[in-house]
Order: sequence, then C-alpha cells, then structure tokens
Amino acid sequence: MRAYLCRLDELPDGAARGFDAAGMLPGAMFLVRHGGRVRGWLDACPHVDGAPLAWRKDAYLSADRSSIVCYGHGAVFDIDTGVCIKGPCVGQALRPVTLECDEGALWIASPRADS
Repeated sequence: MRAYLCRLDELPDGAARGFDAAGMLPGAMFLVRHGGRVRGWLDACPHVDGAPLAWRKDAYLSADRSSIVCYGHGAVFDIDTGVCIKGPCVGQALRPVTLECDEGALWIASPRADS
C-alpha cells in the first residue's frame, strides 16, 4: 500500500513541504527537493522525540536553503543524509521515509518510516 503526496512539479528545487501522513506513518512528515533529488523525512527532531522541526507551515530549511533546521532546538541537519551536523543532537539523524516517483507523482512507498 502506498499513499499519494503530491506531484513532483508542485515541489520546486530548494523547497520543502510538510504532510500529514495519518495512518501511514507514526506522525507527520516532510519532503525536501534539493539538487533535483527528493527526500522524505519524519517531522520529528531526534533531540526531543516527536518534536516537530518547522516553526511555521513548510519552514523546514535554513534561510539559504542548504540545510534542514529544527527551529525549536537549533539543530542543523545535512539536507542529503538527515544527520545532525550542529546543535544538541550532533551525530543523530532524522528518520527517512521511503518514497516512490511514478509518472511525476510522489508517493510514500511503505506504511512506515525506515529505521
């Protein structure tokens, strides 16, 4: 079973977008498109389990759009790997969500976040 998220062209390069994946994942998630690649992450900071990262809707990226930021704790995450590179949880990582792109549509590929 997979769940539809959005069309690829609705997520421009350098953007992030949050989704409520109720029933598919253990909480909300977000997508980041960077350098032509799209990655999915659970919207939960590893510093405080389950704490959302964005301070407002879809605000997951740093001002220069080069990293993911937890605005509640100041943690900075590598945009490609999800590993914390600065802040209170250095070395810990965001939990990835497996995605599929099918004819320009983005889907959650499985009913759980990858471990």
